[in-house]
Amino acid sequence: MRFEAITWERLTEDLTERLLTTVPADGGDHVRVALDGAPAARPEALADRLAEALRAAGRPALPLATSGFLRPASLRFEHGHHDPDSYLAGWFDTPALWREVFAPLDPGGSGRVLPDLWDPVTDRATRTPYVTLPPGGFLLLHGPFLFGHWFPFDLGVHLSLTEAALRRRTPEEEHWILPAFARYEAEETPLDVADLVVRTDDPRHPARRVPQD
Repeated sequence: MRFEAITWERLTEDLTERLLTTVPADGGDHVRVALDGAPAARPEALADRLAEALRAAGRPALPLATSGFLRPASLRFEHGHHDPDSYLAGWFDTPALWREVFAPLDPGGSGRVLPDLWDPVTDRATRTPYVTLPPGGFLLLHGPFLFGHWFPFDLGVHLSLTEAALRRRTPEEEHWILPAFARYEAEETPLDVADLVVRTDDPRHPARRVPQD
């Protein structure tokens, strides 16, 4: 696997150009993009860059974080506060993402998306109002563990970190989550599934995977 250095600005430009010519696979009116990465890779930053660029091109874009779709604390912490298997498979409300985010963007759907559902601080529903993503709009879903749920992404981007970089860039008190990412890499193989892989070991100098000849 070979990578070439690229700036965030150039990466954003290239991805924007690619997205503007992407046709939804289901024949619908919305392009759905995965920006998959550990918190240390900061996928939200790329989502915000892309949203700004797409809007500048005259297209609506909605960055949306999976952290807004956490399950209640009683379910997340059923096996303790530091269980990596629960973090991988039990923290995020996948059915709610299907129901509140993807289903409305299906062909013939309302386009009314719920930006977030659960506040982990208050451990209550957020009561955030729905927003409508107009036809021709882009959903930019960002967060960890996005592959493996059969979400209907039209483009998948994986922000990759080597094991050493992930450990280095994750706060020590959160190192308990590291086995979850090792298991995700082994079971869901995001390096193989993603349409584009960006290595982010150095947050100032990303590198893009080069297709093999």
